[in-house]
Amino acid sequence: MTSLVAALFGALAVLLLGALRNRLAAFRAQKPEDYATLGPRFDLAQHLSGPILCEGMIYGPTGRVSSRFVATMEGRWQDGTGTLAEVFRYDNGKVQNRAWTLKLGEGGAITATAADVIGEGRGQAAGPSVVLRYKIRLTPEAGGHVLDVTDWMYLMENGTIMNRSQFRKFGIKVAELVATMRPAPAQAQLLQAAE
Repeated sequence: MTSLVAALFGALAVLLLGALRNRLAAFRAQKPEDYATLGPRFDLAQHLSGPILCEGMIYGPTGRVSSRFVATMEGRWQDGTGTLAEVFRYDNGKVQNRAWTLKLGEGGAITATAADVIGEGRGQAAGPSVVLRYKIRLTPEAGGHVLDVTDWMYLMENGTIMNRSQFRKFGIKVAELVATMRPAPAQAQLLQAAE
């Protein structure tokens, strides 16, 4: 009986340590204020404007690459509202068109909508970082599941944006995306001239 109790206490301790790690030291534990005093400042209307090139990978639940993609994006802004049109080309030949509508609010607040996003995503810009949290419905070919997404973007000194997103179902990570976004060459020259 004592070995069963010890095993139960051990299992409980492992679960509690895992929950504590997720709460305090894992990807989802990041907060915008962690980056607020760092630089350079991520200005969505500036850094997600014009033609953008993107490359990335999607990792499945086992941590192995399940898909690779390249994308072209075009950002347009007017009066604090932006549209980011995206065309993804996956390694299996599939092409996906998406479009985000991003609205900038007070103090770095962001709201985001897209056709495959349920309701409205909410986010925050702080220092060189942006976080968005939303629910996304996968395409029917991908199972049509609804996943919770935590999407972090980090602005690098040269204008490149590093993107890391985690997708969860019932709190369990089922996929992760890592991508780079950078101004298309002509756009990069315009940004450097503006700085």
